[in-house]
Amino acid sequence: METYTTDKALTTMGFGKFQGLVLAYAGMGWVAESMELMLLSFVGPLVRGEWEVSAQDESLLSSVVFCGMLIGSCSWGLVSDRYGRRTALLFSTLFTTGMGFISAFSPNYLCLMALRFLVGVGVGGGHVFASWFLEFVPAQNRGTWMVIFSFFWTLGTVLEASLAWVVISALSWRWLLAFTALPIFLLLPFFGITPESPRYLCAQNRMSDATLVLERISMTNQAALPPGILTYNREREVDHIALAREIDHLLPVREKDCTDAKSSKSGSVSAFHSLLSRNLRTTTFLLWFVFFANSFAYYGLVLLTSQLSDANRSCVSGMRYVKTEQDTSLYMDTFVTSLAEIPGLIVSAVLVEWFGRKATMWFLLLTCCGFLGPLVLHQSELSTTGLLFGARACAMGSSTVLCLYAPEVYPTSVRSTGVGLATSVGKIGGIVCPLVAVGMLRSCHQMEAIVVFGVVLCLAAIACMLFPVETKGRDMN
Repeated sequence: METYTTDKALTTMGFGKFQGLVLAYAGMGWVAESMELMLLSFVGPLVRGEWEVSAQDESLLSSVVFCGMLIGSCSWGLVSDRYGRRTALLFSTLFTTGMGFISAFSPNYLCLMALRFLVGVGVGGGHVFASWFLEFVPAQNRGTWMVIFSFFWTLGTVLEASLAWVVISALSWRWLLAFTALPIFLLLPFFGITPESPRYLCAQNRMSDATLVLERISMTNQAALPPGILTYNREREVDHIALAREIDHLLPVREKDCTDAKSSKSGSVSAFHSLLSRNLRTTTFLLWFVFFANSFAYYGLVLLTSQLSDANRSCVSGMRYVKTEQDTSLYMDTFVTSLAEIPGLIVSAVLVEWFGRKATMWFLLLTCCGFLGPLVLHQSELSTTGLLFGARACAMGSSTVLCLYAPEVYPTSVRSTGVGLATSVGKIGGIVCPLVAVGMLRSCHQMEAIVVFGVVLCLAAIACMLFPVETKGRDMN
């Protein structure tokens, strides 16, 4: 009897209206995550002035959010692999929007930090949006569409900079927190029509459900499915995660011929062991470090944009950092450097299809380091903004390609867990970077701070060169 796989079905039907709707839903999730993180560069200085907290305590506000994201990234990845992508999307969305609204009513700084920590836990599920979207995209289009998907992140950064510019000047930072929680709330009414990933359903031996989703894609895109019945190449996946005990390689669509899903999945411990198996161990450790470095560099650059000019002024005057009122130049600088992500995405879209994932990542990381180099010395405000513009573009490009590479390199059964763990490790970079981007700058150690960024970026570029697998054009297992 003739058969076909999920990859063959998606390739035959192509990218159509159905994937466009999935892109819009998942993209809004990334807009919300981006806005919640960009928020930190505006709220910190304002809260410091209102509650008279120290510079160290101000940097903790960013760090506790990333601590929450570290826990959330791992937790939502496990939920996604065990209970489904839709389940993880629903509960992470509910948690994020709820904690975001409540944090606007914080009576003191300690309460604000606790609630923003919980927001971080919810936002940590953002990587599930990316994995869920990619599992609907044909292999030959994944690079291009992941870059397009990343435009939603850039949209979020630009929206947050614009929102802060308007809201803080007219209202207060509390209103900014409330408005920032709104986009992710808008996802909830549409949850009922969101489909489960057919790849996930196949990995759980729910072949009939997977077939129904593929038929729904076929009807929406007005494109025919391949002839035959849906099969799942379990042998390829098991080979990939070194579970030699599994011998079946094709699971037909009839449920009675399928093994029990529980026999092929023994929970989060089994998934973790698979990620550290001989075939995946090197990839996993390298991914952890590159995620750490990308998070450290990207969020560090976001904070540098809001901190560097003020630090320069205070250090040149011979004083330690002193409180300054926020003016329109902060919002303008943040807005301009946020726009830098657009050329970064365009460059990464071109390079990733020409040279592959690995080469694009290490090239952009080294270029980012090159843009930061001149900042070891004090520059004019125009030069500083220009250099940060270039560095932000490269950081965004490398992060986008990394978010494409990670889901491609892992098999479906551990994809969300693997990406979630890597994202969690990455958030450690987000926890540490405020100490460098805020703490060292305000102590007038600009040269040392930039050197730290440069060393981390160079080591990440080397790690990208050492990745054992190039995933360009490869089917997702």
